[in-house]
Parts: sequence; structure tokens; C-alpha cells
Amino acid sequence: MTEINWGALAQSWLDRLAQCSEPGRGVTRLPFTPEHRAALDILTELMQNAGLTVSMDAAGTLIGRLDGSADGPVLLLGSHQDSVREGGAYDGIMGVVLPVLAIQKLHASGRALPFSVEVLTFADEEGVRFPTALMGPRALAGTFDMAALDMQDRDGISLRRAMKDFGLAPENLPGLKRNPANILGWVEVHLEQGPVLEHAEQPIGIVTAICGIERHSVTLTGMAAHAGTVPMELRRDALAGASEFVLAVEALAQNTDGLLANVGELQVRPSAVNAVPGEVTLTLELRAPSDDLREEAAQELTSRANDIAVRRNLALDISRTYAQAATPCAHELSSRLAQAARKQGHKALHMPSGATHDTSAMADLCPVAMQFTRCKDSISHHPNESVDSAAMSAAIDVLCALLQTDLTN
Repeated sequence: MTEINWGALAQSWLDRLAQCSEPGRGVTRLPFTPEHRAALDILTELMQNAGLTVSMDAAGTLIGRLDGSADGPVLLLGSHQDSVREGGAYDGIMGVVLPVLAIQKLHASGRALPFSVEVLTFADEEGVRFPTALMGPRALAGTFDMAALDMQDRDGISLRRAMKDFGLAPENLPGLKRNPANILGWVEVHLEQGPVLEHAEQPIGIVTAICGIERHSVTLTGMAAHAGTVPMELRRDALAGASEFVLAVEALAQNTDGLLANVGELQVRPSAVNAVPGEVTLTLELRAPSDDLREEAAQELTSRANDIAVRRNLALDISRTYAQAATPCAHELSSRLAQAARKQGHKALHMPSGATHDTSAMADLCPVAMQFTRCKDSISHHPNESVDSAAMSAAIDVLCALLQTDLTN
């Protein structure tokens, strides 16, 4: 009998799912669209092939369930089906395919599950079509804001209308709230979206936490002036001050373990070749696996911005515009996942996730853990996004080992 290459099999399913896309480069699959429906048809086929009973809840979450050999709490696995515009074929959807294939692999070897499992395919994680996201996991956790149903896409279609047109009953969302006592935990598999595993030549990693995020708007105001008539020592150059601040941001992050910092936008006024910049507005984003670390960095950078402004005779306005708390992964469940990885011969590198995932919302319901897979050249949210078959095979084997672990004690 020919041995199945499970990574190659995963790739074949992902190739089919990548065809469920709007025309154009890469994969564009938005929630509650014909492309979404086509993907659900393929995923239903995949789940049924693995022996799962398939249903859909009021949030549009496709659920594949397999009962274990004993009654008791269920282990939840999965990810999301949607993509960004012109994205890749792995982000989200791979985290649905791999656990289903892990269950199928165990079934093919005649091994029963010690507990029940459900593989969840959430409709909308990216928040591309509607200005909201994570509806599926938030509904399960009881944290979804029903006011979001009135949000509209760029064509003026509300989330409520899109869901009803998809055959769903959004008014039933509050009834989806799960009882934490009935759940063992949640495990998500996702491509790393970064370079660490590829650099370490390791196929999988264990996520320690999903980084908290905060963003600030920073405005430095000096005095616009003629660049040919004002001496250097008399200038109040807002861009020079902003440049010093940007380098301070970079230096702090480089010298602080776990901290990620970025200045991604700069608006310079008057933005003329022969004018001294009189005002600069920039964005500061901080990410860290610890809220204390992130908040301490924000305080330090606020202090440095004040010092720069005073020394350069600039006015400073700085305000926090967004904050999202860090999501630590559950120690016990993550330890079991790491043990499963080591049993398969992997180092199980521990690492934070700088990006947000469905896991961050599921943490309001139950213990959570995440497994990263190696990706090529750190590319994600792009048509060239790629995960090799060997990494997917490794991830499937780790899930198989986890699914054979007694997670009830």
C-alpha cells in the first residue's frame, strides 16, 4: 500500500481552495460571497472524507465534529477561511486543512480519539470586507457586539444583510455562546509570517503569546521657513526632530527583548523642496507579548519625544489612538503541544506572534495554544505566500500526537 504524503495532500487541497477567489492576482476571498461559498463546499468535502459531521452556525462558521471514545469536553481547532485582497493561499485556510488531515491520518491508522474534536472554519478574521473582524470566535466567547451587524462594506451592504443573503440568521448570534466547562481548549495552526523558523531551519514553532498592540499619533510643530535664508542654528525644523524620534524608536526596540516598534506614516508640511518643514505628523506602533513591556516602552518614548521637542524648540502633541491587550497562550496546553512536537523530533522553538489571530478572541472562552509553521522568505498577505509540504507534514504529525494526548488531567 502506498504511504500517503500528508503534506503533499494538504497542498493539493489548498491548491483547490486557492481557486475560490475573485479574479486577479493571488487569493481574494471575502466573507459571505460566492467565493466563500465555493470554499465551504470544498471544506465540507474534506471534512466528510475525514469522517467528520459537518454543520454551520449562525455566524457562518463551518464546523466539523468527530466524537471521541469518551464523553466530556471537546477540543476545538481551526482558523479562518477569508483572505486579504490579493493575498496568499495559506493564511487562515491552512489552519483548517491541517487539523482535518490530522484527524483523517489517525482514522486511517485505526486510532480513536480520546476526546471529541471540532474543527472550526471562521468566516471573517481579516476584516477586509466589513470594518469589523473575529465575529465567529467572539460569538462563541459571548463578546461579539451586535451593533457591528449594521456596519457596511464599500458597496453599502450591511453585515446583517450579507449574512442573511448567505442563508444565515444573525439574530441568533447571542445563542452561540459556549460554556467554557465543555471545552478543553483551542489550538490554531498558522504560518509564521516571519523569518525565525526558516532562519532556524525548523518546520514548526510554539507561540507563547499574541502581542498586544498600541498606536500613537505624534505631531511635532516648529516653524516653516525659507530654506535658503534661515541659518541652520536658528531653524525650528520639525522633520529633523521627527527623524531623531524615529531613530530613538528604532534604538529602543533593538535594545529591548520582545519589543517591536514601527513608524509607518509620515506627513510633512509644507512638503516643499525649498521650505524648512514646519510640522510633521507620524504614527508610532508598538507590539509586545507583555502589556507591561509595551506600556513601559510607550512611556519611555513619550519622554524622549518631550526631550527632543524641548531641545529643538518644537511643540509636541502625542496621543494614543488604539490599544489591544496581549493574549498569553495557556501554559499547560502549550506545554502539551510542545511535548507533542518534541516527540516528533522537533525543537519546538517558543516565539511570540506579532500578528493578531482568531486565537486572541478564543482566549476569552477557553485555554488557547498556537503552532506556527515555517513559511518562505517571511512572505504573507501576498500571492507569493508559501509553506512547504515538509512543514505541513510536520504540523500534521504534531497535531496527531496532541490528539492522542490525555488533555483532561
